[in-house]
Amino acid sequence: MASRMRKLFHRQNAGAIEERRKMRKELFAFNKTVEHGFPNKPTALAYDPKLNIFAIGTSNGVIKIYGAPGVEFMGIHSGDFSVSKLFFLPAQGRIISLLDDNSLHLWEINLKDGGSTMEEVKNFMIEGRLKKISVCCLSSDASRLYLGTEGGNIYLLDVESFDLEDHIVYQDVVMQKLNDSPSSSVPDDFKVNPGAVEAIAQHPSDKDRLLIGYNRGLMIIWRQSELMLEASFVGHQIESLCWHRDGTHFTSSHNDGSYQVWKVSGASSPAKEPLVPYGPFPCKAIPKILYLTTKSEPFTIFSGGMPRASYGDRHVVTVIQDKTQHVVFDFTSKVIDFFTMSNVNDEDEFDEPHSLVVLVEEEIVFIDLQTKGWPTFQLPYLSSLHASAITSSNYICNVPSQLWEKIQEVGEHQQQNVMSTRDFPVIGGKNLVEPPAYHDLLLTGHEDGSIRFWDASASAMKYLYQVNVAQLFTAEGGEQNGSPGVVEAEEEWPPFRKVGNFDPFSDDPRFGVQKVVLCPQSGTLVAGGTAGQVVVMKMGEDEEEKKTIEVVQAKIVVDDKFVWKGHEALPVREEPFKFPRGFQVELVAQAHPPAAITALAFQSTWGIIAFGTSHGFSLIDTTLKRLIVSHCTLNPHDLSVTGEHMSRRMSLTKSLRASLRRVRQKRGTTKPRKQRERRSNDTGGKVIEGSDNTPTTPEKESRGRGFDDADLVPIERKIEARSEDPKVSMVRYVYFANTFVRDAHTATPSLWVGTNAGVIYIYSLGVPTGENRLQGNVVAEISKEIKLKHGAPINSMVVVDSDNNPLPDPIEVQHECAKPPNMSGHNLIVCSEEQFKVFALPSLKPRYKTKLTAMDGSKVRKVAFINYRSRNNDSYSENHISCLTNQGELGIYSIPHLKRQDHYQALRRENVTGIASLLFTPRGEGMYLLSPSEFERFTMSASTVTEPLCMLELAEGMRPVPPEPEVEPEPEPAAEATEEGAGGDADAAAAAAGAEVAQEAKPDAEEQEPGEKDAMH
Repeated sequence: MASRMRKLFHRQNAGAIEERRKMRKELFAFNKTVEHGFPNKPTALAYDPKLNIFAIGTSNGVIKIYGAPGVEFMGIHSGDFSVSKLFFLPAQGRIISLLDDNSLHLWEINLKDGGSTMEEVKNFMIEGRLKKISVCCLSSDASRLYLGTEGGNIYLLDVESFDLEDHIVYQDVVMQKLNDSPSSSVPDDFKVNPGAVEAIAQHPSDKDRLLIGYNRGLMIIWRQSELMLEASFVGHQIESLCWHRDGTHFTSSHNDGSYQVWKVSGASSPAKEPLVPYGPFPCKAIPKILYLTTKSEPFTIFSGGMPRASYGDRHVVTVIQDKTQHVVFDFTSKVIDFFTMSNVNDEDEFDEPHSLVVLVEEEIVFIDLQTKGWPTFQLPYLSSLHASAITSSNYICNVPSQLWEKIQEVGEHQQQNVMSTRDFPVIGGKNLVEPPAYHDLLLTGHEDGSIRFWDASASAMKYLYQVNVAQLFTAEGGEQNGSPGVVEAEEEWPPFRKVGNFDPFSDDPRFGVQKVVLCPQSGTLVAGGTAGQVVVMKMGEDEEEKKTIEVVQAKIVVDDKFVWKGHEALPVREEPFKFPRGFQVELVAQAHPPAAITALAFQSTWGIIAFGTSHGFSLIDTTLKRLIVSHCTLNPHDLSVTGEHMSRRMSLTKSLRASLRRVRQKRGTTKPRKQRERRSNDTGGKVIEGSDNTPTTPEKESRGRGFDDADLVPIERKIEARSEDPKVSMVRYVYFANTFVRDAHTATPSLWVGTNAGVIYIYSLGVPTGENRLQGNVVAEISKEIKLKHGAPINSMVVVDSDNNPLPDPIEVQHECAKPPNMSGHNLIVCSEEQFKVFALPSLKPRYKTKLTAMDGSKVRKVAFINYRSRNNDSYSENHISCLTNQGELGIYSIPHLKRQDHYQALRRENVTGIASLLFTPRGEGMYLLSPSEFERFTMSASTVTEPLCMLELAEGMRPVPPEPEVEPEPEPAAEATEEGAGGDADAAAAAAGAEVAQEAKPDAEEQEPGEKDAMH
């Protein structure tokens, strides 16, 4: 009987369920869209001068190709091998990759779905130890790839067929020719074993001549068509070779830090003596050298060559032009490769380089060779996000144009006289995405006390501006200088110049920015630090005269028994300080004890900030610059806390007890046991939450609304009551709301504070308005206190109105950025690590709850309240809770019924850094650290997708013309049939057609949910 009732219920509600499924597809769709920042562990670099694009290969087999801002392509090799070399086939939109497993791969950028995509089309593997590829050289016509090997032979790969040619330059044959040459002055020991092929270079005008360098120092010019040795040269151990543009000379670099210029015709002796630029003491090798001509003096550009003893740890690229211009560009990470850019053709007389591009392990730097002083370019993408380690982040949507323009202006002023004024030189490809109609900011807080502003409106994330909070304090490392860019070194030899932004060292770990908040309407920036410092800054258009920084002390723990054994507070600079244009300090609040800021909120309309630490929280009046209230959350057992990192890991005893309890529950009866209250005594004014009569989501919503979709039912598990942890005083979340706290008739400003122990403190605030604000004090009185029964840490809270809309910030309503809230039917949504719960206000009566996690180790780590818009109807939207667990799973839950709408496995559970760094955006997107240097951007919204859509415009004939579709012959007319037979056939045909339509429609009806698919790049 029950099964019949269920079937009848399903049949009656099938239409509503199907309609809801369609709506979910219009609202939700998970996709990983684009990677922002700098590729992790780069290993290879290539440049296509014809299409003006460049490529970076990485140690995990990824190839990324970049052109103009917004032009980006990515390919991933199937095996987990490092990319050793990259070679563009100029103007063809093709690139060859060599992996460290000795395999070669051909990639093409082809048109697909309205844009261009990168596809692997061919591959080839060379096997054998002696055939290990040591160096490659692409012929000038891109028809051959010369493969030099460890065994000393050179193989020729035909690019079109992607297979080896029969012709091989055998080392034995070369040595025989060398022995037969009467004019050869090569010592005998070089003729026996010259070593691996170290360098290959094709003559700039005569394609038949190859310059080959062997490891031990033997160099030859080989004429391919005649298999003839034209000339031989002997030097020190070879690192690299390069032809001069006229083809009459070439330059070699060596492992002893020297380089030589050789004349091709005439004697096989160098045109100049070996030059050791940073000798005479032993120097490191010069891995790569370029000799480039100009109408004035030539350029000599090389990497390495530093004196071993004094500067052997430096990562440098030297640029020399005549005797007056000599700069050693000093980087903070290892040099991978470099190339130069120019606008000349092959027929031109000079090289005329205008830019130098250097790839190092942690960043890429573009250097302007046309501007005096050789400044660096401002990057429109590929910025080093981790110039200092990222410690916090925040995403701001819809930044007002006025503030946006100010940020851009002060950022440009900050780079004035530091960066090149020329346009960025890489402009290849075509961006097909229209410029966004809005401005979005990503704020990143860093270990060195800096806050960086990034334009996150499009797929190419651009650096805008930097604020250095550390300069407000003094520390053992001395004063901080927050001006990014080039740092001029003192007069010394070699003439070093520090370039690039990557700087992994911090003078003092207390500078680290733990929380950052921006109010875009008021232009106020608030940052919380590692040593309990909270800095309030406001955008200033003009440079501010020297003034003393005002400090508010917030003593959270007042008990004399408390002993703080952590770090000291940072001393604020006492002397008057001159503030440059941009964000200028208004106030510094200092928590005592000086523990790291764990929660931060700012209410610009009321002029107050709230922040929490591991010991409690404080409320500060930013208008009058005074402390309103502090509250200590420590219990008597915490008075000897040392300020060490808090851990919620179970002890061995607790873990064993939990395991045995689970076993007993599985073997026991299925009857539910009544859960006991954690505190049965008089609570003394506290509200103890956790009544078992609170309906769960399936009971409340499915019966009330008629939905019984099995895949939407949340996975609810029993939550185990935990023992009191003595270290649960940390404040996790602070929140301001203008809602009903004391009664249902009058809405008042309020502060809500959630702790690690599952406690919520509710304060009623009295905020003077109008002219009284500057004279009257803000009054804060504790109104209520909630203790969650399961005691899980509070991740987030929000008050929603009767329309299920989170209450907007009052300043957003004032500036017409948000609609005024509905001031009736307010509910409080509390999101802890283990469950979500809805309370009616002001009674705090529980209405709905859903248990997300249980004893299997799953915990909610991140929560956001997001408005999802329909991709087919922009006027329709729904508010939902989005969350991430420590298992890497994303979930979407309805408001207020807390019914799960969708879920996706986004990250691996082992990716602890990615989970900890994830942030949601108000538009239904998100970001997390894919590596220390790059963010992975994803979307859960079907209507909001930020991804590159671009194409390469190739010359006609670069791709084969697709064959025209064959015209199918018309079917012959069928023989006439009787009317009955025709009718029968027609019915049969209709039935068959109906069956075919049903067969085609079936996969759509049973389509796998997006969250069940594996996430793909």
